[in-house]
Amino acid sequence: MNHPISDHFDGEKFFNPEPTNRLSTGKRRGLFSIIRTRWNRDPNVWAVWPKHIENAAYPPPAGEVPVGQVDVTFIGHAAFLLRLPGLNVLTDPVFSKRCSPVGFIGPKRVRDPGLAIADLPKIDLLLLSHNHYDHCDVESLQALHRRFPGMRIVTSLGNAKFLASKRISGVAELDWWHTHGLGETRITAVPARHFSARSLNDRNKTLWVGFVLEHRGQKLYFAGDTGYTKFFSEIRERLGAPDLALLPIGAYEPRWFMGPVHMNPQDAVTAFRDVGAKRAVGMHFGTFQLTAEPIDAPEKDLALARTKAGLPGDAFTTLECGETRRF
Repeated sequence: MNHPISDHFDGEKFFNPEPTNRLSTGKRRGLFSIIRTRWNRDPNVWAVWPKHIENAAYPPPAGEVPVGQVDVTFIGHAAFLLRLPGLNVLTDPVFSKRCSPVGFIGPKRVRDPGLAIADLPKIDLLLLSHNHYDHCDVESLQALHRRFPGMRIVTSLGNAKFLASKRISGVAELDWWHTHGLGETRITAVPARHFSARSLNDRNKTLWVGFVLEHRGQKLYFAGDTGYTKFFSEIRERLGAPDLALLPIGAYEPRWFMGPVHMNPQDAVTAFRDVGAKRAVGMHFGTFQLTAEPIDAPEKDLALARTKAGLPGDAFTTLECGETRRF
């Protein structure tokens, strides 16, 4: 690897400055422990999700977006369509039925994508936070690359080579705190507390990031996949408070295991305050069952955490799959 040695790269692998590899039990949090936890599901701990939930019908987003505003459409999990004046953005798009290395086993979506690829407007920019299957879906990326050949992909260090091997071009890689310019748009990769892997032998060979996007005076923060981290405050200090933050609220139980790398709603409300966002939208819930909590727990727990923090309901909200809201 040709990446510079830093406080999160040792010359061979990326790592978190805040430890994530030790569990509260004292055991090491390795890839095999992750696999065991996901596949050896204790029925007394793992909630049973519905096999399928029908999405409500929402009109597709349309029309011009006024300066100073953004139309946010929730596609599902961590995938959003963001329509800003003169710019259309996708985040971590997964349109496949499963987030898995194979198509016949692994977490299967219980809700269809809120928008189909065929219904998307022209996409100018795609933000890809890291290489996990529920965020980096090759089939979806290839389909988007074919449909929008001029689309720019901005991702984290180490992913461009992998995407090139899948015949996906137009990729820019960023390290933490580095910025990529796209016309009048600035995209800065910011730290997240997570990890990467697509197989048994590539753990942490690529980086994980969130993104701060600045466009025509607006500032949006897409957190990607992350546990609670000290970096939320530093993001505000370095880049300023965002107008809108997209923050993960799901895939958090059992807490003793998922806590280092996935926020629960209480963590997300704290992160919302740390980063200083005016408004927030929750994500990373209700699409794929990756962890043990019931399908409706993230939204219920978010409401409780919001009330405890004294926040109004519209300060940190969620969208239905396919719903578009203007912020």
